[in-house]
Amino acid sequence: MASPATASKSPLRKYGIRLTRQRQLLFDIINNAHDHLNAEQLFEKAQKRDAKINRVTVYRTLKLLKTEGLIDELDLMHFEGEHHYYETRLKQEHAHLVCLGCGTVREYFGDPLQRMKQQIESDFGFQISVTRTEVGGYCADCRGSQARARNEESPESKVAATATKRKTHGGRHSSGK
Repeated sequence: MASPATASKSPLRKYGIRLTRQRQLLFDIINNAHDHLNAEQLFEKAQKRDAKINRVTVYRTLKLLKTEGLIDELDLMHFEGEHHYYETRLKQEHAHLVCLGCGTVREYFGDPLQRMKQQIESDFGFQISVTRTEVGGYCADCRGSQARARNEESPESKVAATATKRKTHGGRHSSGK
């Protein structure tokens, strides 16, 4: 629950949004989340702190916060199907790196993003007001798993496995005797 000191500093109030306890709670959960939350996850977290909150309040608040530009709705490469995820716009601009193998999402904050924006503005005379960048690929763990799986299936690995098997049997074919 928002204390009077917190409420007076709330971005909700700054943007002229009528401050309710439940709106503040939902915004705080999104703002302080270490992961990107979908509406159902947000609802579950909010209900642990306020049993009276309902899904309608969650969805209406998400719509209001999006309309007012306080949160972004992300699809994160649709890894989890049609779910949407939410984060506040209070963070520094960043890109989302989504592993298409395991679904891990990492945030990338770096100068190349700023340079890209400047180049777009310069090359196209385009004034950027918001950016949202998602990059899909495979994390190091998934790439390692893929490489191991490819090696196990490759003809070279089968030859190597046969050679190893022959070495363990003294260089002779095993006759089963």
